[in-house]
Amino acid sequence: MTAALSAHELIARHRSTLDQALEAIRTRAYWSPHPEHPKAYGENGSLDAAAGKAAFDALLGSRLDLGQPGTDDWVGGETSPYGVDLGVTYPHADLDVLLPAMKAGQRAWRDAGAEQRAVVCLEILKRISDRTHEFAHAVMHTSGQAFMMAFQAGGPHAQDRGLEAVAYAYVEQVRTPDNAEWTKPQGKRDPLAMNKQFTPVPRGIALMIGCNTFPTWNGYPGLFASLATGNAVLVKPHPRAVLPLALTVQVAREVLAEAGFDPNLVALAAERPGEGIAKTLALRPEIRIIDYTGSTEFGDWLEANARQAQVYTEKAGVNTVVVHSTSDYKGMLSNLAFSLSLYSGQMCTTPQNLLVPREGISTDQGPKSYDEVVADLAKAVDGLLGDDARANALLGAIVNPDVKARLEAAAGLGEVALASREITNPDFPGAVVRTPVIVKLDGAKPDDEAAYMSECFGPVSFAVAVDSAEDAAELLRRTVREKGAMTVGAYTTDPEVEQTVQEVCLEEAAQLSLNLTGGVYVNQTAAFSDFHGSGGNPAASAALCDGAFVANRFRVVEVRRDA
Repeated sequence: MTAALSAHELIARHRSTLDQALEAIRTRAYWSPHPEHPKAYGENGSLDAAAGKAAFDALLGSRLDLGQPGTDDWVGGETSPYGVDLGVTYPHADLDVLLPAMKAGQRAWRDAGAEQRAVVCLEILKRISDRTHEFAHAVMHTSGQAFMMAFQAGGPHAQDRGLEAVAYAYVEQVRTPDNAEWTKPQGKRDPLAMNKQFTPVPRGIALMIGCNTFPTWNGYPGLFASLATGNAVLVKPHPRAVLPLALTVQVAREVLAEAGFDPNLVALAAERPGEGIAKTLALRPEIRIIDYTGSTEFGDWLEANARQAQVYTEKAGVNTVVVHSTSDYKGMLSNLAFSLSLYSGQMCTTPQNLLVPREGISTDQGPKSYDEVVADLAKAVDGLLGDDARANALLGAIVNPDVKARLEAAAGLGEVALASREITNPDFPGAVVRTPVIVKLDGAKPDDEAAYMSECFGPVSFAVAVDSAEDAAELLRRTVREKGAMTVGAYTTDPEVEQTVQEVCLEEAAQLSLNLTGGVYVNQTAAFSDFHGSGGNPAASAALCDGAFVANRFRVVEVRRDA
């Protein structure tokens, strides 16, 4: 295959970015090559806002032909949470044709080496970045995120996570040298001498099973970690969020072909309505790596049944915030209100349980009773979302009917401190927009435990009254151990309470945020610096992103010869 993009050209273009990413994961300092502001786009080949919107509009009602082998049908059916019928159709694959075609290009991809694979991946990310405005609309109209969140989380933040995975993959592959001269002294006899060659080899085809809410942000780490370590990648999007990942596959195939590699190293597995091909794919012997984000039930099934594959899962958890005391009561309430409201709570990192001592908390505004804390938080959420235009920009749309049903049922679980209200989106009358509900529960009542010890994904939070800080810590421990948590938060001015909560999180492997009162929120993580999940509690079997996330996607094979 003739390369329009030479390895030398790609290395010259992207090696400095790779080096900066390597430095960023070493120092954990802030860095990103992908602009967060929409106005930063429109030069050097990137699409500005108008061009990106026009590109997205041109996709509606179209057939997205990826040119991949084994296409036996065209499938679609995505309807935006904002009420727009996307009308895009995608290739449906005959797996017995597509999977062998994907394997055919792996030898050349393996032999290219870690650096060339990395810079090809960076070229893919660069071209995706140039189309960030187009991708933002695709993410918005499949996930229900408001536009600005879809732009940032679905665009630059997702691209950062992909680049972060490439950097980790590169580090792990070059840890072992390509060649070594080995000499062992033998005393008076001639020394033993050998030439040893070490090659990172891929496991096989990786299956990336996408999610509905964050198709790119959650999808890119696994996709690029597998591709950068030499594996072909089959992308199986969520049926309601195909478009952003189909566009990703399209870009990847174009770049691979231009770089002289088989484009079938990346392919799409779209499905017919109700077909449910994830289980079928997960058990195929060709599939050697699986990345999955979604429900605990299916994640547990994958871990138990896809025994031929390395399985990386991000499942459900019950995220908890311990509210013990604060030196910035207003800042705490503001921070929590934003965290509960962002994207209608449809994030795997959104707090669900707020553990508040029943005798109240100490604050810079004096003592506050449990009832006052909950009422003030409800007022903070109401104040944040009181303006409908601002509320629409923060909440986005409810992603599917299941979330709406859980929200409506939550009001019957306890005393409602903040009722959910319906908001109309004037730009998208078909959108289902709801503000969060806060329900008061008692941590000492067994009947309430069934509610707060189960994940209620969506804009639902429980203010759980507990007897003491010690009881809060023990409930936190039990919650993380039994149900898992992607995030934990705590507010306290007491060093002993802080140490106790920190020790719980260290022992149960949960990521902790302390006393957040400014512009950083418990449900947000920054690539190159923060770890998303830990891989050490039931919420996830992997962290995004660390060495363990990439190192077992390849093995090192040694060839040794007498010197």
